[in-house]
Amino acid sequence: MTNIDPDQLLRNLFAAATEAALPERCIGAHLPPRPKGRTVVIGAGKAAAAMARAVEEHWDGPLEGLVVTRYGHAVPTQFIEVVEASHPMPDQAGVEASRRILDLVSDLSADDLVLCLISGGGSALMSLPTNGLTLHDKQDVTNQLLRCGATITEINCVRKHLSAIKGGRLAMACYPAKVVSLIISDVPGDDLSSIASGATVADPSTYADAIAVFEKYAMTMPPAVAQVLSAKADETPKPGDARFALVENTLIATPQMSLQSAAQVARDAGYTPMILSDRIEGEARDVAVVHSAIAYQVVDHGQPLKAPAVILSGGETTVTVRGTGGRGGRNTEFLLALAIHLDGLDGVHAIACDTDGIDGSEDNSGAVIHPDTLARAAEMGLDAKAFLANNDAFSFFSALNDLVMSGPTLTNVNDFRAIVIECRTGARP
Repeated sequence: MTNIDPDQLLRNLFAAATEAALPERCIGAHLPPRPKGRTVVIGAGKAAAAMARAVEEHWDGPLEGLVVTRYGHAVPTQFIEVVEASHPMPDQAGVEASRRILDLVSDLSADDLVLCLISGGGSALMSLPTNGLTLHDKQDVTNQLLRCGATITEINCVRKHLSAIKGGRLAMACYPAKVVSLIISDVPGDDLSSIASGATVADPSTYADAIAVFEKYAMTMPPAVAQVLSAKADETPKPGDARFALVENTLIATPQMSLQSAAQVARDAGYTPMILSDRIEGEARDVAVVHSAIAYQVVDHGQPLKAPAVILSGGETTVTVRGTGGRGGRNTEFLLALAIHLDGLDGVHAIACDTDGIDGSEDNSGAVIHPDTLARAAEMGLDAKAFLANNDAFSFFSALNDLVMSGPTLTNVNDFRAIVIECRTGARP
């Protein structure tokens, strides 16, 4: 028998997932030997500042450099400068930081080492438009991409081909220095070319692929963007480019590692865990339908595992914005849809959070639901389906006081979902 409060278990599972991916736990074992020449540290992402601090704590030689992270995600460092910029919408601070990063690596030799610290969010933070584009052009396209339901791979394909630094171009700027990129993955399948738009990774995508994303989602292409994509003047460096022989890209934390840590917490609490997948994509509300069906299967039939159980999953869902004025992110949208489909199913509790601590544009990391979520909402006059239709999950869970407010976690391995099932087979009427 289990004796832990389900709500506390949900929060313990999320804490385990984030702690497993903290830079101070991951970086030390992956640092390369000191070079003969300079060591220049650069990087971008929501974990970039924490990664820089971890490097300083473990490095035994001189360091210099600059990393860019999201506003509110900076930590004190001694030798590596930390710059804050906007995410997910790029801003001028990110543009200037990107220019400075390119300047730092522009005159290196074969004796030098570039230590590149990459984590989720790096694509928006390291936003240097290619020739012919303005920041406004990038912001226009970014806004459309975030609202249309495009996958992270599709989003980053477009970003690479509108950038002067992403899609392997940063690695080319470092040549002939050796480049070691330490990477915290936030994309389904840990595709190195997609994490932070693959700044130090050969890019298999093309201008034609980027154009196809605009066409697929009927996006409006600003005139300057149309000119850049149609001209195809400066394609991203491709696999097989000899200059990548001097580049090492190493994953130091992944969604699967975090899910495994959460699974161990579940076992220790007396629950049978099942990791459904670390790479789930699709509309958040559709993913919720599938997760609710699995929960019903466990409760009704004891399959694919028997309760007490915990179903874990990760990846990156999407939200197609249909409402007006709604607030929230993909994790709260998933949970609101899940609550509707579970319809008060006894003994089933869930959490969904972004492991960076920020779900969408609000200050919550996610939320929790319990069997009484819809009943409590109804008592307050809250129509769950209406909130979902308006993409307003944040307001729904805020009213119930069921938001999870972790603050910035200083890491990012993307979505984390856990469904705790207390019911045993046959417990539902």
